[in-house]
Amino acid sequence: YYRTRLTPTIETAQIARTVARALGLNEDLTEAISLAHDLGHTPFGHSGERALNELMQDHGGFNHNYHSVRIVESLERRYPEFPGLNLTWEVREGIVKHTTEYDVSDAVNYEPAKHATLEGQLVNAADEIAYTTHDLDDGLRSGLIQTSDLREVRLWVEALEALDIQERRLTDIERHRVIRHLINLEVTEAIKTIARRLSQLRIQSPEDVRCASQALVGFSPEMQRRNRELKDLLFSRLYRHHRVMRMQVKAKRLIHELFDAYLSEPRQLPLEVHDRFAHEKPERVICDYIAGMTDRFAIEEHRKLFDPATLG
Repeated sequence: YYRTRLTPTIETAQIARTVARALGLNEDLTEAISLAHDLGHTPFGHSGERALNELMQDHGGFNHNYHSVRIVESLERRYPEFPGLNLTWEVREGIVKHTTEYDVSDAVNYEPAKHATLEGQLVNAADEIAYTTHDLDDGLRSGLIQTSDLREVRLWVEALEALDIQERRLTDIERHRVIRHLINLEVTEAIKTIARRLSQLRIQSPEDVRCASQALVGFSPEMQRRNRELKDLLFSRLYRHHRVMRMQVKAKRLIHELFDAYLSEPRQLPLEVHDRFAHEKPERVICDYIAGMTDRFAIEEHRKLFDPATLG
Protein backbone atom coordinates (compact mmCIF):
# COMPACT_ATOMS: atom_id res chain seq x y z
CA TYR A 1 0.00 0.00 0.00
CA TYR A 2 0.96 3.64 -0.32
CA ARG A 3 -0.01 6.35 2.10
CA THR A 4 -3.19 8.35 1.56
CA ARG A 5 -4.20 11.70 3.01
CA LEU A 6 -5.42 9.97 6.18
CA THR A 7 -2.35 7.90 7.03
CA PRO A 8 0.08 10.86 7.42
CA THR A 9 -2.46 12.45 9.77
CA ILE A 10 -2.48 9.36 11.99
CA GLU A 11 1.32 9.17 11.85
CA THR A 12 1.63 12.86 12.77
CA ALA A 13 -0.68 12.31 15.75
CA GLN A 14 1.35 9.32 16.92
CA ILE A 15 4.64 11.20 16.74
CA ALA A 16 3.26 14.39 18.28
CA ARG A 17 1.66 12.55 21.19
CA THR A 18 4.92 10.72 21.90
CA VAL A 19 6.83 14.00 22.18
CA ALA A 20 4.03 15.64 24.19
CA ARG A 21 4.14 12.81 26.73
CA ALA A 22 7.93 13.01 27.05
CA LEU A 23 7.73 16.76 27.75
CA GLY A 24 4.66 16.67 29.99
CA LEU A 25 2.48 18.68 27.57
CA ASN A 26 -1.27 18.43 27.01
CA GLU A 27 -1.59 15.19 25.03
CA ASP A 28 -5.29 15.64 24.25
CA LEU A 29 -4.74 19.11 22.80
CA THR A 30 -1.77 17.82 20.80
CA GLU A 31 -3.78 14.95 19.37
CA ALA A 32 -6.79 17.13 18.54
CA ILE A 33 -4.65 19.58 16.56
CA SER A 34 -2.83 16.71 14.85
CA LEU A 35 -6.01 14.97 13.72
CA ALA A 36 -7.58 18.22 12.43
CA HIS A 37 -4.57 20.00 10.93
CA ASP A 38 -5.06 18.65 7.40
CA LEU A 39 -8.87 18.66 7.18
CA GLY A 40 -8.73 21.52 4.69
CA HIS A 41 -6.54 19.69 2.20
CA THR A 42 -8.00 19.45 -1.28
CA PRO A 43 -8.00 16.42 -3.55
CA PHE A 44 -4.51 15.86 -4.97
CA GLY A 45 -2.85 17.61 -2.01
CA HIS A 46 -0.86 20.77 -2.64
CA SER A 47 -1.45 20.56 -6.40
CA GLY A 48 -5.17 20.81 -5.79
CA GLU A 49 -4.67 23.64 -3.33
CA ARG A 50 -2.68 25.66 -5.85
CA ALA A 51 -5.37 25.07 -8.49
CA LEU A 52 -8.18 26.25 -6.19
CA ASN A 53 -6.15 29.27 -5.10
CA GLU A 54 -5.73 30.26 -8.75
CA LEU A 55 -9.44 29.87 -9.39
CA MET A 56 -10.30 31.90 -6.28
CA GLN A 57 -7.83 34.76 -6.74
CA ASP A 58 -10.63 37.27 -7.30
CA HIS A 59 -12.82 35.78 -4.58
CA GLY A 60 -10.64 35.66 -1.48
CA GLY A 61 -8.18 32.95 -2.51
CA PHE A 62 -7.80 29.53 -0.94
CA ASN A 63 -5.52 28.39 1.89
CA HIS A 64 -5.92 24.90 3.27
CA ASN A 65 -4.99 25.89 6.84
CA TYR A 66 -7.67 28.56 6.95
CA HIS A 67 -10.08 26.19 5.23
CA SER A 68 -9.45 23.60 7.95
CA VAL A 69 -10.65 26.15 10.50
CA ARG A 70 -13.69 27.04 8.36
CA ILE A 71 -14.61 23.35 8.34
CA VAL A 72 -14.53 23.01 12.12
CA GLU A 73 -16.07 26.44 12.77
CA SER A 74 -18.85 26.67 10.21
CA LEU A 75 -19.04 24.06 7.44
CA GLU A 76 -19.51 21.02 9.67
CA ARG A 77 -23.02 20.75 11.13
CA ARG A 78 -23.25 18.53 14.20
CA TYR A 79 -25.31 20.64 16.63
CA PRO A 80 -28.80 22.14 16.21
CA GLU A 81 -27.90 25.35 18.06
CA PHE A 82 -24.75 26.41 16.19
CA PRO A 83 -22.45 25.52 13.27
CA GLY A 84 -19.07 23.85 13.66
CA LEU A 85 -17.62 21.30 16.07
CA ASN A 86 -17.45 23.40 19.27
CA LEU A 87 -13.65 23.09 19.51
CA THR A 88 -11.60 25.15 21.95
CA TRP A 89 -9.78 28.30 20.83
CA GLU A 90 -6.42 26.57 21.37
CA VAL A 91 -7.30 23.72 19.01
CA ARG A 92 -8.47 26.13 16.31
CA GLU A 93 -5.40 28.32 16.78
CA GLY A 94 -3.15 25.26 16.44
CA ILE A 95 -4.88 24.34 13.18
CA VAL A 96 -4.68 27.76 11.59
CA LYS A 97 -1.05 28.31 12.66
CA HIS A 98 0.16 25.02 11.21
CA THR A 99 3.34 25.92 9.33
CA THR A 100 5.90 23.87 7.40
CA GLU A 101 7.82 24.40 4.17
CA TYR A 102 4.66 23.41 2.31
CA ASP A 103 2.06 24.97 4.66
CA VAL A 104 1.61 28.74 5.00
CA SER A 105 -0.25 30.10 8.01
CA ASP A 106 -3.12 32.56 7.60
CA ALA A 107 -3.94 33.34 11.25
CA VAL A 108 -5.45 36.79 10.81
CA ASN A 109 -8.12 36.21 13.47
CA TYR A 110 -5.87 34.29 15.86
CA GLU A 111 -3.25 36.77 17.10
CA PRO A 112 -0.89 36.23 14.15
CA ALA A 113 1.98 38.07 15.83
CA LYS A 114 2.17 35.42 18.55
CA HIS A 115 3.40 31.84 18.36
CA ALA A 116 1.02 28.94 18.76
CA THR A 117 1.01 26.92 21.97
CA LEU A 118 3.77 24.37 22.46
CA GLU A 119 1.25 21.71 21.46
CA GLY A 120 0.47 23.56 18.23
CA GLN A 121 4.14 24.07 17.43
CA LEU A 122 4.76 20.42 18.18
CA VAL A 123 2.33 19.34 15.46
CA ASN A 124 4.40 21.33 12.93
CA ALA A 125 7.53 19.33 13.79
CA ALA A 126 5.68 16.01 13.99
CA ASP A 127 4.14 16.60 10.57
CA GLU A 128 7.58 17.32 9.13
CA ILE A 129 9.01 14.14 10.64
CA ALA A 130 6.07 12.07 9.38
CA TYR A 131 5.99 13.29 5.80
CA THR A 132 9.78 13.29 5.35
CA THR A 133 10.37 9.75 6.58
CA HIS A 134 7.27 8.25 5.05
CA ASP A 135 7.70 9.96 1.69
CA LEU A 136 11.15 8.41 1.68
CA ASP A 137 9.59 5.03 2.48
CA ASP A 138 7.01 5.36 -0.31
CA GLY A 139 9.62 6.63 -2.75
CA LEU A 140 11.85 3.62 -2.15
CA ARG A 141 9.01 1.13 -2.25
CA SER A 142 7.63 2.56 -5.49
CA GLY A 143 11.05 2.58 -7.14
CA LEU A 144 10.93 6.34 -7.80
CA ILE A 145 13.93 6.65 -5.46
CA GLN A 146 16.87 4.23 -5.57
CA THR A 147 19.16 3.53 -2.64
CA SER A 148 22.05 4.75 -4.78
CA ASP A 149 20.38 8.20 -4.88
CA LEU A 150 20.84 8.47 -1.11
CA ARG A 151 24.61 8.01 -0.88
CA GLU A 152 25.19 11.70 -0.20
CA VAL A 153 22.43 11.95 2.44
CA ARG A 154 24.16 11.64 5.80
CA LEU A 155 21.04 10.62 7.72
CA TRP A 156 20.58 7.67 5.40
CA VAL A 157 24.23 6.59 5.36
CA GLU A 158 24.52 6.79 9.14
CA ALA A 159 21.28 4.84 9.60
CA LEU A 160 22.64 2.00 7.42
CA GLU A 161 25.86 1.97 9.42
CA ALA A 162 24.06 2.00 12.78
CA LEU A 163 21.88 -0.93 11.75
CA ASP A 164 24.67 -2.79 9.89
CA ILE A 165 22.63 -2.92 6.68
CA GLN A 166 24.20 -3.20 3.24
CA GLU A 167 22.71 -0.82 0.68
CA ARG A 168 22.86 -3.28 -2.24
CA ARG A 169 20.61 -5.87 -0.61
CA LEU A 170 18.01 -3.71 1.11
CA THR A 171 14.96 -5.89 1.84
CA ASP A 172 11.47 -4.71 2.83
CA ILE A 173 12.17 -5.51 6.47
CA GLU A 174 15.47 -3.63 6.38
CA ARG A 175 13.79 -0.64 4.78
CA HIS A 176 11.24 -0.62 7.61
CA ARG A 177 14.10 -0.79 10.13
CA VAL A 178 15.81 2.21 8.55
CA ILE A 179 12.61 4.28 8.53
CA ARG A 180 11.92 3.43 12.19
CA HIS A 181 15.51 4.36 13.05
CA LEU A 182 15.12 7.74 11.32
CA ILE A 183 11.83 8.49 13.10
CA ASN A 184 13.34 7.60 16.46
CA LEU A 185 16.37 9.78 15.73
CA GLU A 186 14.22 12.76 14.72
CA VAL A 187 11.85 12.42 17.69
CA THR A 188 14.70 12.10 20.18
CA GLU A 189 16.44 15.13 18.70
CA ALA A 190 13.21 17.19 18.81
CA ILE A 191 12.62 16.36 22.48
CA LYS A 192 16.17 17.35 23.44
CA THR A 193 16.05 20.59 21.45
CA ILE A 194 12.67 21.65 22.85
CA ALA A 195 13.75 20.94 26.44
CA ARG A 196 16.96 22.91 25.90
CA ARG A 197 15.13 25.94 24.47
CA LEU A 198 12.56 25.94 27.28
CA SER A 199 15.40 26.03 29.79
CA GLN A 200 17.51 28.63 27.98
CA LEU A 201 14.60 31.05 27.52
CA ARG A 202 13.25 30.37 31.02
CA ILE A 203 9.76 29.61 29.81
CA GLN A 204 7.33 29.49 32.76
CA SER A 205 3.85 29.85 31.23
CA PRO A 206 1.83 29.43 28.02
CA GLU A 207 2.01 33.19 27.50
CA ASP A 208 5.81 32.98 27.66
CA VAL A 209 5.62 30.42 24.86
CA ARG A 210 3.37 32.60 22.72
CA CYS A 211 5.51 35.73 23.19
CA ALA A 212 8.92 34.07 22.94
CA SER A 213 11.51 35.51 20.57
CA GLN A 214 11.51 32.31 18.51
CA ALA A 215 9.50 29.15 17.97
CA LEU A 216 10.40 26.71 20.71
CA VAL A 217 9.81 23.51 18.81
CA GLY A 218 12.35 22.49 16.22
CA PHE A 219 15.72 20.84 15.64
CA SER A 220 19.32 21.72 16.37
CA PRO A 221 21.25 23.48 13.57
CA GLU A 222 23.14 20.26 12.77
CA MET A 223 19.94 18.22 12.49
CA GLN A 224 18.40 20.96 10.35
CA ARG A 225 21.33 20.65 7.93
CA ARG A 226 20.94 16.88 7.76
CA ASN A 227 17.20 17.15 7.27
CA ARG A 228 17.84 19.65 4.50
CA GLU A 229 19.90 17.07 2.60
CA LEU A 230 17.06 14.56 2.81
CA LYS A 231 14.39 17.12 1.86
CA ASP A 232 16.39 18.30 -1.14
CA LEU A 233 16.75 14.69 -2.28
CA LEU A 234 13.01 14.09 -1.93
CA PHE A 235 12.24 17.30 -3.81
CA SER A 236 14.49 16.54 -6.76
CA ARG A 237 13.98 12.78 -7.02
CA LEU A 238 10.39 12.29 -5.82
CA TYR A 239 8.29 15.46 -5.80
CA ARG A 240 9.70 16.52 -9.19
CA HIS A 241 9.82 13.02 -10.71
CA HIS A 242 8.24 13.09 -14.17
CA ARG A 243 5.51 10.64 -13.18
CA VAL A 244 4.56 12.78 -10.19
CA MET A 245 4.65 15.97 -12.29
CA ARG A 246 2.32 14.41 -14.86
CA MET A 247 -0.19 13.66 -12.12
CA GLN A 248 0.09 17.20 -10.77
CA VAL A 249 -0.66 18.65 -14.20
CA LYS A 250 -3.62 16.31 -14.66
CA ALA A 251 -4.90 17.19 -11.19
CA LYS A 252 -4.79 20.92 -11.92
CA ARG A 253 -6.63 20.46 -15.21
CA LEU A 254 -9.26 18.24 -13.60
CA ILE A 255 -10.00 20.70 -10.78
CA HIS A 256 -10.22 23.65 -13.19
CA GLU A 257 -12.69 21.71 -15.33
CA LEU A 258 -14.81 20.69 -12.32
CA PHE A 259 -14.93 24.27 -11.08
CA ASP A 260 -15.88 25.70 -14.48
CA ALA A 261 -18.54 23.04 -15.03
CA TYR A 262 -20.23 23.71 -11.67
CA LEU A 263 -20.00 27.47 -12.10
CA SER A 264 -21.58 27.34 -15.57
CA GLU A 265 -24.48 25.23 -14.26
CA PRO A 266 -24.75 25.09 -10.44
CA ARG A 267 -27.74 22.73 -10.67
CA GLN A 268 -25.22 19.95 -11.30
CA LEU A 269 -24.35 20.17 -7.61
CA PRO A 270 -26.24 18.12 -4.96
CA LEU A 271 -29.42 19.66 -3.53
CA GLU A 272 -27.93 20.11 -0.05
CA VAL A 273 -25.34 22.47 -1.53
CA HIS A 274 -27.92 24.72 -3.19
CA ASP A 275 -29.13 26.32 0.05
CA ARG A 276 -25.79 28.06 0.50
CA PHE A 277 -26.14 30.00 -2.77
CA ALA A 278 -28.73 32.24 -1.10
CA HIS A 279 -26.19 33.83 1.25
CA GLU A 280 -22.74 33.01 -0.18
CA LYS A 281 -20.96 33.65 -3.46
CA PRO A 282 -21.25 30.71 -5.86
CA GLU A 283 -17.47 30.60 -6.32
CA ARG A 284 -16.89 30.01 -2.60
CA VAL A 285 -19.63 27.39 -2.37
CA ILE A 286 -18.17 25.51 -5.33
CA CYS A 287 -14.64 25.85 -3.94
CA ASP A 288 -15.77 24.38 -0.60
CA TYR A 289 -17.46 21.48 -2.35
CA ILE A 290 -14.40 20.61 -4.44
CA ALA A 291 -12.04 21.04 -1.47
CA GLY A 292 -14.00 18.40 0.42
CA MET A 293 -13.48 15.73 -2.22
CA THR A 294 -11.06 12.82 -2.07
CA ASP A 295 -8.87 12.11 -5.09
CA ARG A 296 -11.03 9.16 -6.07
CA PHE A 297 -14.30 11.07 -5.73
CA ALA A 298 -12.96 13.99 -7.79
CA ILE A 299 -11.90 11.65 -10.60
CA GLU A 300 -15.26 9.88 -10.54
CA GLU A 301 -17.17 13.17 -10.47
CA HIS A 302 -15.17 14.44 -13.44
CA ARG A 303 -16.02 11.25 -15.31
CA LYS A 304 -19.73 11.71 -14.58
CA LEU A 305 -19.67 15.30 -15.81
CA PHE A 306 -17.63 14.81 -18.97
CA ASP A 307 -18.07 11.20 -20.10
CA PRO A 308 -21.44 10.78 -21.90
CA ALA A 309 -21.30 7.02 -21.32
CA THR A 310 -21.16 7.45 -17.53
CA LEU A 311 -24.42 7.87 -15.64
CA GLY A 312 -24.54 10.90 -13.36
